[in-house]
Amino acid sequence: MTDRSSSAGSLTRRAFVIGAGAATLAGCVSARPPSVAPQPQVPVREKRVRPPMYEALPDERFPIPAVDISRLEERFWRAEIDYDAREVPGTLIVDTPAKYLYHVRPGGRAVRYGIGVGRDGFSWAGRAIMAYRREWPRWAPPDAMVARQPELEPYSIANGGMGPGLRNPLGARALYIHKDGKDTLYRLHGTPEAWSIGKEVSSGCIRLVNQDIIHLHGSVRDGSPIVVIPDPAKRHLLAV
Repeated sequence: MTDRSSSAGSLTRRAFVIGAGAATLAGCVSARPPSVAPQPQVPVREKRVRPPMYEALPDERFPIPAVDISRLEERFWRAEIDYDAREVPGTLIVDTPAKYLYHVRPGGRAVRYGIGVGRDGFSWAGRAIMAYRREWPRWAPPDAMVARQPELEPYSIANGGMGPGLRNPLGARALYIHKDGKDTLYRLHGTPEAWSIGKEVSSGCIRLVNQDIIHLHGSVRDGSPIVVIPDPAKRHLLAV
């Protein structure tokens, strides 16, 4: 399978050359009497079969339900593809405009994941490292977020954050991105909201369905390079 989206390859090169540092048919009225009018033809949609990789994970610390693939476009299903990344194997490439994440493998291959991009996912771009990973992480909103949303005070850093679980915004796994030894506050994390993959969403950073973030968590290594391609339409959100 070859990746047909030209966004990732071309933007990877272009974005950083220019400084990438830093989601009716009009009904025909029949002239026939209603009693003899033909019945409308209803398109028959083939029911998609859920692939094994998106089945439920009952043995997780918090059992994860199966992915509702009726809410996840097939083009965003996890797949291993041909991919000329021109990056060393192990590199993570986040293509925010195309809503894909690539984990580069040897031999011109990569595992491609569909992603949803939250507002914070547009706030940083460039090169860094995936410093460390966590299973069923705690979530603590930054103090600035708590100041804007006082209802989050119980989950503040001072209060120890929100405990792990299916309702935790970081999902089943989280990968933490550092640059020059400092936390960028940029995260790759899980979500149960399959409908949000391939879209721009109101909160969070880079989200994958829980089954995909678990797969990525198990194959990536701490210290791996990461390249985040900015969305030209969202450059105003990049942190200075």
